[in-house]
Amino acid sequence: MTSLRIGHGYDVHRLTQGRKLILGGVEIPWETGLDGHSDADVLLHAVMDALLGAAALGDIGMLFPDSDPMYLGASSMELLRRVGTVLTENGYAVVNVDATVVAQSPKLAPYRDRMRRNIALALETDVERVSVKATTEERLGFTGDGSGIAAHAVAMIEKR
Repeated sequence: MTSLRIGHGYDVHRLTQGRKLILGGVEIPWETGLDGHSDADVLLHAVMDALLGAAALGDIGMLFPDSDPMYLGASSMELLRRVGTVLTENGYAVVNVDATVVAQSPKLAPYRDRMRRNIALALETDVERVSVKATTEERLGFTGDGSGIAAHAVAMIEKR
């Protein structure tokens, strides 16, 4: 009998001058980047929280607290790899990940396949198990006015 579990993750960061814009482990040429303790990759943060939530293993704030200088400027790709290891050590395998980035701009379509591959590689799963989408909010709210970017993710895992 298979034990399936599902989790949801959400993250948001403000856009600011002087930072690189990194989403899904891809550096995207843009005039502003996301502000945060690590590289502030909202997409990967949402994915990590969805995976950890599905396994009832807390969240990224518990595993990688922003009060710890060790994570200052940390690569979210490396943190995602560590989450994948934690899942494996607890007997879980990724069934699928479905994520949505909410941003008025930049347009993310040219980068989605690379984001999917990065996530799949970090989690040691097939790229066909990873979906990344992007949407705008029709210029409404903080994502619509360009002051921030948000991401939602849903992940399904199974007990081995």
